[in-house]
Amino acid sequence: MGKKIYHLGTCNTCQKILKELEPLDGFELQDIKSAPITEAQLEEMHSLSHSYEALFSKRAMLFRQRGLHEQELGETDFKNLILDHYTFLKRPVIVVDNEIFIGNSKKTVETAKEAIHS
Repeated sequence: MGKKIYHLGTCNTCQKILKELEPLDGFELQDIKSAPITEAQLEEMHSLSHSYEALFSKRAMLFRQRGLHEQELGETDFKNLILDHYTFLKRPVIVVDNEIFIGNSKKTVETAKEAIHS
């Protein structure tokens, strides 16, 4: 699978995390706003995480705006929403070979950093 980071260029948190993870030799960085993720890429992430819900950001402003917090959502819904709008992908998503790290929690970032530089 290689080494890839899906992030949002306009997100300060993502920028801070990318700096913290440097050097990122051999990593492909994909800004999901200017280069939207494809269904194949999302399925690749799903094959590592085994859950579209884990990849889904419930913090996205659109989540509440669309009234999604009041609905019962299933895996297919999460998948379609992520493909529909980049804001629904929890970010950053860091792929290091066969490992995936989702989101910006301190623990996730630390574990990703260890995997990148081991």
